[in-house]
Amino acid sequence: MAPSNAKRRKLEHVSSGEDDDDSFAGFSGSEEDSSESAQPSVNAESVGQDFAQGLGMDDGGIDENPAEEPESTVHLEQAVARASREEQAIVNGAAKTAQPKQMPMANKISYSRSYESGPSKSGIFKLQMDDMLERVRPRQGKREAAAEAALHRLKQTIEQIAPRPAQSVEDAERALLKEKIVIPFPDPRPSKDVLYKLEYAKPANITVVGSHVLKVTSAVRRLLQIDMVVQMPSHLLQSKDYLNYRFFYKRAYYLACVAAALSGAHGDEYSVSYSSMHDNVLLPVIQVRPTGKTSSVADKPAKAPAWQIDIALSAADDVFSAEKLGMSKNCVRKNDEQVKAHDSPTPLYNSSLRTCMLMNAYLVLQHKAASSCAAYRDACLMGSLWLESKRLGSSISRGGFGNFEWGVIVALLLRGGGPNGKALLGPGYSSYQLFKATLQLLALQDLRKKPLVVGEAKSFTESSEWPVVWDAERSHNILYKMTDWSYQALQSTAKRTLAALGDQHFDAFDSTFTTPVSSRLLDHDCLIELAHAALAKSATTKRERSSPLLSDLYAVLRRGLGDRVDEVDLHVPSTPDWNIGVARPPPSTGSVTVGLRVDPEHAHRLVDHGPSADNKAEAAAFRAFWGDKAKLRRFRDGSILESLVWATEEAGQSVVEQVCRYLLGKHFGARVEGSARFVGDECIPLLWKANGIAPFQPLMEAYKQLETDIRGLEALPLSIRQIMSADAQLRFASIEAPSITHGIKQAAPAAVTLQFEGSSRWPDDLVAVQRTKLAFLLKLGELMNDNVEAVQSRMGLENQGEDVSNQGFLDITYDNGAAFRLRIHHEREQGMLERQMKLKELDPKTKQTSALALASYKRDFVKGSAHTQAIAQLATRFPGFTGTVRLIKKWFASHLLSNHIPDEIMELCVARSFTQPDPWSVPSSTQNGFLRTLAWLAKWNWREEPLIVDMSGSGELKDVGYQAIGTRFEAWRKLDPALNRVVLFAASHVDHDGTTWTDGQPSKVVAGRMTALAGAAMQAVEAQSIDLDPASLFVSPLEDYDFVLHLSAAAFGSRKKSKETGFKNLKVQNTADTSLVGFQPAEDFLTELQTLYGAAIVFFCGGAERKVIAGLWSPLTAPRAWKVNLRVF
Repeated sequence: MAPSNAKRRKLEHVSSGEDDDDSFAGFSGSEEDSSESAQPSVNAESVGQDFAQGLGMDDGGIDENPAEEPESTVHLEQAVARASREEQAIVNGAAKTAQPKQMPMANKISYSRSYESGPSKSGIFKLQMDDMLERVRPRQGKREAAAEAALHRLKQTIEQIAPRPAQSVEDAERALLKEKIVIPFPDPRPSKDVLYKLEYAKPANITVVGSHVLKVTSAVRRLLQIDMVVQMPSHLLQSKDYLNYRFFYKRAYYLACVAAALSGAHGDEYSVSYSSMHDNVLLPVIQVRPTGKTSSVADKPAKAPAWQIDIALSAADDVFSAEKLGMSKNCVRKNDEQVKAHDSPTPLYNSSLRTCMLMNAYLVLQHKAASSCAAYRDACLMGSLWLESKRLGSSISRGGFGNFEWGVIVALLLRGGGPNGKALLGPGYSSYQLFKATLQLLALQDLRKKPLVVGEAKSFTESSEWPVVWDAERSHNILYKMTDWSYQALQSTAKRTLAALGDQHFDAFDSTFTTPVSSRLLDHDCLIELAHAALAKSATTKRERSSPLLSDLYAVLRRGLGDRVDEVDLHVPSTPDWNIGVARPPPSTGSVTVGLRVDPEHAHRLVDHGPSADNKAEAAAFRAFWGDKAKLRRFRDGSILESLVWATEEAGQSVVEQVCRYLLGKHFGARVEGSARFVGDECIPLLWKANGIAPFQPLMEAYKQLETDIRGLEALPLSIRQIMSADAQLRFASIEAPSITHGIKQAAPAAVTLQFEGSSRWPDDLVAVQRTKLAFLLKLGELMNDNVEAVQSRMGLENQGEDVSNQGFLDITYDNGAAFRLRIHHEREQGMLERQMKLKELDPKTKQTSALALASYKRDFVKGSAHTQAIAQLATRFPGFTGTVRLIKKWFASHLLSNHIPDEIMELCVARSFTQPDPWSVPSSTQNGFLRTLAWLAKWNWREEPLIVDMSGSGELKDVGYQAIGTRFEAWRKLDPALNRVVLFAASHVDHDGTTWTDGQPSKVVAGRMTALAGAAMQAVEAQSIDLDPASLFVSPLEDYDFVLHLSAAAFGSRKKSKETGFKNLKVQNTADTSLVGFQPAEDFLTELQTLYGAAIVFFCGGAERKVIAGLWSPLTAPRAWKVNLRVF
């Protein structure tokens, strides 16, 4: 993630291409926001005053006197003045945000403390926020003008609809079928022998509600949605119509009559269809969209803009008693005389009816909030962008929490919700304060256990297992569409956003507002796809909710998986639109997707312990839930427990999949279990020995033995200070896990550094130091061969011709196959090289040699060992880290980039996904971490953003360190604006330089290809989703290169078994030859090619993952036409 000084991409306005400043005036909202806190009476029709006169919606309505403002609030003029001073101080970076007077506290949440910290203190963040709000504020363009013109025509048509006399259900259906209109009755349909009649009369009122009229809709939305509400006359409803779907039947008939009129009058201009409001099958609405055909109307453009008008039906707010529609009441009875207490509650039914009664009331509430609080509209826009980026919405399929719920909750908190009924938020709050305070409420207060009650709570005696924000004045639960799983997802998302906003070191703007959490493969560790039709046939539950079978499914999986998962999330398909001339499509279409976030510490447990056999009741419940899987077992401690035993994962299924499949078969039938499709770690088969850090343990044990053997040598000239690992194999990060097999030598020795205690006997000359280190290595090899059994030592030379660089190493090979490459670290070398570089009489070539030697010294002896320790700690801290690193390295190698991107850079990219996971949680699986790393690589703007990773887990990288790294990055970009030397800048808490691994590599071409390949991979993830084949992400065409050299597998030390025949003792002698340890012919060949051709060819190689060497000719080597430079005198 980029630090706060990075530039941000712009949000595009898609409303209209021909917008001008004059056309924005109608939606500026500046006049209304400047009103005082004491407002005159407001009605629902006056809210849309910018265009209400043109629509004729100013007659009638619902008058409501505003409630008195809490004592803790301040006058709006004072708040605006204070906010202006604070914002100016923020921009100048010189002040903290002040608190409004008497800021109310609730639930021991210190809102003020959060306001004074976090990104709001950053001038850059505020500028980004202001720029974003300026771009997303609603504005008047062609799209808006066309939609409002359509509103006017639709209103006129609805007002002119002729009344229809009262008639039976059968006669009403027959009459509309003659007009090719089907009544969208909810399920169950009304019986034909009901006594009540269906009738149509002129609407009592027509109003425009929602975000458009309140001016809180985002201008960047591709589809402009406007909500029109047609209020049914109260005389059409009877006192008991709230029971047994009677209101919804009459509502559906009234809606069909409106649809018939609109289709007949505007069928050529608009497409008219049915849709379920927020996926609620009880509340069908009419959906009107432009057809795109040329209209005879003068103001109708030939090409219809992207807009949609949803026409919903409402009822008067007093048509039914609010007490009878409480959450604990039952309104669907077998007969009217049945005692209410004997029926289970119907909260969805009741709240859906209350929604129809309160549409205008909530419009009034939000308008008052916008009038009394200048920042309300911007806070709603910020909430809208946050919700959209997290895939949250008001529809049931998107969790049941969207723009409406956000706006209403903020409006309610401006009026109450605090101690003693006082307002939890003040009108003087800035938009960021309102936004963050609402996030804190969602994140820190469990609304399932402790509902939030706003207003007089005398009438609130409701109890619910679902989240509740109770509006006491209107007797309505704002969160009635939310389920246990959707609320848990909302709460965890809010917590992650708060954590990101509270991080002082990294800019959370993108992850909060602009980075979409799009693919479920990135959001969950495991996905289960179930056929909705098969699941529906097995539904056996008495719960009344948005989808009872989903409640049962969630309860079973949540109980059965236990601590193996942190979160279970269910995703249902949205209800499709349907033609007004056909019946409603069945709900059992599509599939249900279950998303699991696993706990890696418990997910792979093979034995589950249940209750004791002595506890009869719990043991019986345990057996009833698990069936034949539960067995009574005696354990070593003498306890006798009900237990579950699962097969090892080598059987082909993970433990989580085994548990889920058994639960589905046991509780929902074999058909559901057979239709289940699991998607989890399909990337695991791509790795050899992909079981976390376990495959590396033999080498780690050999490394400990090496340290013991060296420290046990008594004839060394100096005592040993420390032995440090500095190799990917010793930090659990190599693509291939080291194979430690007796008689078969490790192909690549693991690098180890040895440091002796300080001594004055070390020479002061750099060349002499290198010779002394060679002598130490020779002596150490002799001692190892003489004093340690089953060890062979072999001396090697390197950096020939560079006398001031390290000259040699010692390969130590054990008979069990473990091999190590030992180099000596002398701490005085760095100072000696730095002093030599400062000599004025030094020639440029020698100075350059010294600079290269210094960089090599820091990389090999200082930063390499520190980096290895940090990565090894991450591997032990996060179970999915090792597999993710290995997959990322395999991905780079498969695309022939491994010879350009150092291993350490790949590891830092993965470390960032685990230490800075926002907008997601920490990856718990290999595939999840791999895909998230690719997602970040695809959007990493490495030209303007450095990679900074604090891998310590304890905040070792302080503010001073971040500032120093940022300053160094800016200095490099000024020094090298063309990016000829340093393209990727990557720093960590153990390496503040940022160029240790990237000085000179990769080039801009390679970095650009890395970004392009990652972007292509994410496009495939988005397009294919659950059908993705992970292996396809590791394939790229070779046609992009000018030439390709195909190499033999023998050049890479292939692990494939050879079919050659011969004497086995000769094969053992060949494999035991220590001279082959570290011999990499393919790498040596590539190095020689690069030396021969230099900058004329850019070579690409992927090592053993893709046994080719590809090349691109430099443009400078292209043939050019011969030109004679003739000069005329």
